[in-house]
Amino acid sequence: MKIGNIDLGERPVTLAPMEDVTDASFRILCREAGAAIVTTEFVSSDGLVRDVQKTIAKMHTLEEEAPVAVQIYGSIPEAMVDAARMADRAAELAGGHGADIVDINFGCPVSKIAGRGAGSGMMREPDKMVAITRAIVEAVGKPVTVKTRLGWDDSSKIIVELAERLQDTGISALTIHGRTRCQMYKGEADWTLIGEVKNNPRMHIPIIGNGDINSAAKAKEAFDRYGVDGIMVGRASFGHPWIFTEIRHLLDTGEELPPMSVRDRVALAKRHFQLSLDLKGPVTGVYEMRRHLSCYFKGLRDFKETRIKLVTSKDPEEILSTLDYVAARWGAEAPPAESAYGL
Repeated sequence: MKIGNIDLGERPVTLAPMEDVTDASFRILCREAGAAIVTTEFVSSDGLVRDVQKTIAKMHTLEEEAPVAVQIYGSIPEAMVDAARMADRAAELAGGHGADIVDINFGCPVSKIAGRGAGSGMMREPDKMVAITRAIVEAVGKPVTVKTRLGWDDSSKIIVELAERLQDTGISALTIHGRTRCQMYKGEADWTLIGEVKNNPRMHIPIIGNGDINSAAKAKEAFDRYGVDGIMVGRASFGHPWIFTEIRHLLDTGEELPPMSVRDRVALAKRHFQLSLDLKGPVTGVYEMRRHLSCYFKGLRDFKETRIKLVTSKDPEEILSTLDYVAARWGAEAPPAESAYGL
């Protein structure tokens, strides 16, 4: 599968953008685990055009992550186009590797984004969505991709027709989450419409399916049953970045890997923690790792007190010592079931 001239190989598995999750340290781990491409946290078009340094900093990427997409969101056409041009120049503006792909967020369902007409809020204005996409494709030199949903609600699942219109703007790939905006993340993702888009004879760009992929078996089923070109893993990677290794192994060998041991999870958590410290410093690095650390060990019995210590300590050395304690205390036990990590 190719996005522009970027070859992602056969049946690629990609990392979904997730606010407060897919920072550089997490993206690096997922790339090392086998994610074919990763995407930044959501980058506000309004923040970029107003020169908000915190927003610009979200476009900072590293060579170890490549290929990497910078994802922008917003509802004002002019701001979206200006933001896309800035994402195209991410290496110049934010330093680091920059963007290999400019991705447009028409999929986020949270109220603070969709409620303002951005993200999946754009599903209520498909003409505007298409116009913004066309203007961005014309404005930037890098491949442009779109991530969206089936529609606004059950009565307006417009994705089959919309996919054709988006393709006609010149985008290089389309990712579809199998829920409507009104579903948020409730219920089961409907992959039948994703498959219908993929099997539409008019479609020729890569179609990436997203939603409820929380195991290697489900990833393989998505490829086999719906024929998508790629899949995207989101929430199931949180506290479980090695899911990409598990999926890649099953797709390539036909065999499932055993669950990762507690000791190996500790080693990965320590590497993640050290990356966070190196990239963000001891204060921010500790604070922003709290949302990750306890998730590495979901399902361990009698873990409550240790989890509290991991997510409240401000001392990096104390956190590392606590992780060593986890390996010593639980390392000989069978790892928790992977179902503890998924959706």
